[in-house]
Amino acid sequence: MLEVIGVPLLLSLQVAVIATSISFIFGVIFAWLFTLYQNKWTELLSLLMMLPLVLPPTVLGYYLMIFLGSNSWIGQTIEAAAGETVLFTWQAAVIAAAIAALPLIIRPMQAAFETISPNILGAAQLDGATKWQIFIRIMVPLSYKGMIAGVVLGFARAIGEFGATLMVAGNIPGKTQTLSIAIYDAVQANRMSEAHLMVVVLSITTISFLLLTTKFLKR
Repeated sequence: MLEVIGVPLLLSLQVAVIATSISFIFGVIFAWLFTLYQNKWTELLSLLMMLPLVLPPTVLGYYLMIFLGSNSWIGQTIEAAAGETVLFTWQAAVIAAAIAALPLIIRPMQAAFETISPNILGAAQLDGATKWQIFIRIMVPLSYKGMIAGVVLGFARAIGEFGATLMVAGNIPGKTQTLSIAIYDAVQANRMSEAHLMVVVLSITTISFLLLTTKFLKR
């Protein structure tokens, strides 16, 4: 039983950590962009970034399957570089989880950045600070709690990702079967005792991460 749960759990943690790290990097960039450059183009881009929140997971997975497939230039580029298609691999699960988590990371960061007084940023510019210095020395220290909140939400979303992951990574035990997919597989096969235990493990893992992060923020 432990082996049945352990492999999907470790894969879920691996996917969630890598996906959250990728989403964090892009989330910081987009949140900074949307905060400092507000025009019709950034508004359109912001709207596109929010699509994973409103699209059904299977629709998001379908789009990813098309974009990452061998018939698209993105899929062809990845296949040429890696020597094989990215579909139905654990890397595809990472991509799906990262895209699903991205809007949940962007919003808290952007909200935290927008609470910083423009007068502070303007004064830093008058003192000769570059945009990079302003970001590192002013924006990050004043908004780190919002950044951490984004990471928490993104990780929770990534570790529980199901629909899009199933579409692009499939359900291959020991290779692409994350814990959420394993739960679905166990329920479909009427292995309810396994499903119950996996649900408890996934719930405890996610709640523990949230509690540790909350404790850190209070300190």
